[in-house]
Amino acid sequence: MVRTVVAGIDGSPESRAAAEWAAREAKLRGLPLKIVHVWEPVSDPVAQAPLLGAETQQHWTERVPREAAEGLRLRHPGLEVSAEQLTGRPAEALTKAAEDAELLALGSRGLSGIGGFMVGSVGLSVVAHAERPVVLVRAGEQAADEHEADPVGIPSAATPYRPVVLGLDSAGPDDSVIEFAFDAAARRSAVLRVINGWSLPPYYVYGLSADLGLYDEIARQQAAALAEVLRPWRRKYPDVEVVEESRSGSAANFLVDVSSEASLVVVGRRIRRNPFGTHIGPVTHAVLHHATAPVAVVAHD
Repeated sequence: MVRTVVAGIDGSPESRAAAEWAAREAKLRGLPLKIVHVWEPVSDPVAQAPLLGAETQQHWTERVPREAAEGLRLRHPGLEVSAEQLTGRPAEALTKAAEDAELLALGSRGLSGIGGFMVGSVGLSVVAHAERPVVLVRAGEQAADEHEADPVGIPSAATPYRPVVLGLDSAGPDDSVIEFAFDAAARRSAVLRVINGWSLPPYYVYGLSADLGLYDEIARQQAAALAEVLRPWRRKYPDVEVVEESRSGSAANFLVDVSSEASLVVVGRRIRRNPFGTHIGPVTHAVLHHATAPVAVVAHD
């Protein structure tokens, strides 16, 4: 089966931004793009209400994906674009649609004045249950946002890509997350910044005042562990420039901070097949809500 890049769309600005991002990603990967719209049937009394009559239902169930696909074909010549209408609960239908996808792109609404983003219940549920990569794209995301400004500071999509950022726990790295990040950087000819946030064990904290060199020794150990994890991937992707950053402190804060300079932020999520709970993890949850670049969540065992 030929994999596709899939974008969930509901007509909102954030879903349109996700579809545009997905179109650019599909071209980078040389894959077709599928636009998916999910209609959740309403009860008969609601369906008969004046504002939710047959004409309105037809608009959302037929026109939205068809017009979105037509627009994407015009803006991205040569890209194969298809549209699919699904019926059911949006989170369940999108999770199912992601099963055979290379990745699934969804929208994330910006929160003015707060500096973060709203990942709604549908997006969180899909991220928590999909076993293929899911990318959250903020409303208003433009192609130029993924690239460096031109020499006079004007946004441009013709300049080199900003770095791809990978959040990595060197104590428990997963190959699928690392490979996704290296592959994304290679396709963009971008620098890969690998961020490893670590914390001092409580019993070390009290010893720091007595041994000022203890912190430096722990920092060296953490940096060495990160370098060891990345060594085989550097060999596999020799053309990718890698910048390793091992820092003491909150990994989530570091990733959010550097996201303003990134084309893509990549984080992992451990697969837990218990149907209850969000199963996202605190670092990934924080990055999803506050990063200013698209965020790819890669599920792993």
